[in-house]
Amino acid sequence: MNFLKILKKYVIDSQFYVSLMGTLFAVFFMEEQNTFRFPSVFLIFITYFSGYLYTKYQYTRHFLKILILNAIAGVICAFLIIHNHNGIRLIKWFIIVVLGLLYNSFFLDVYIRKIPLLKVFYVGLVWALVNCWLTLPEFNLPIFLISFFFITALVLPFDIRDMKSDTVKTFPQIIGIQDTKYIAYLLVFTSLIIAIFTLEYQYSFSFFLASIVTYILIYFSENKRDDAYFSFGVETCSALPFLFLGIMKYF
Repeated sequence: MNFLKILKKYVIDSQFYVSLMGTLFAVFFMEEQNTFRFPSVFLIFITYFSGYLYTKYQYTRHFLKILILNAIAGVICAFLIIHNHNGIRLIKWFIIVVLGLLYNSFFLDVYIRKIPLLKVFYVGLVWALVNCWLTLPEFNLPIFLISFFFITALVLPFDIRDMKSDTVKTFPQIIGIQDTKYIAYLLVFTSLIIAIFTLEYQYSFSFFLASIVTYILIYFSENKRDDAYFSFGVETCSALPFLFLGIMKYF
């Protein structure tokens, strides 16, 4: 029990876990496109990690420390891009960072998270841009659509978890839990169909297996479930394509 509490406090609640899951989701497509490079992986992880820390702590007494940490992370990311890539990659990264700031920043009168129903699609948009644009020479539409629909589907169970505490209208509050699940099912299915027709067999099959697990976790998503079900279970779905790919390749 103590181990689970430590795991939740220092891995999940620290935003390390969600950042790692997002990074592994990107690595899956980097492998498929044969663009895998460790500096790019490190860049993506730092970007996710600093962004989620900013979102979580901006209204706390730790915000100044987080702001300094983000500034250092920004310098590191810029160095990684300039040293390993080019100016175009730096512009892409900067645009994605700005989109992240527009999602939830205290200095804006209206930010994306305050707009009803838009949040789920916006998270899917930012993650999709990382996968289909930041790591590739040119914008890849199939990877964008696969990522966008899949991540949007994964955000919906979190809206189910938070439906009693959210101050902004969400899908579960408006149409109910069951209909929200139907939307998530449709999004995952759409993402899977695109993956089957556009990715190489080994990658599309890995995505198929990940989709099955995702369906199961969405099906059992309920407001009464423990937070770990979502922040560990559902969050892991974004890394499942890469994990299944690793199993298929090396075992």
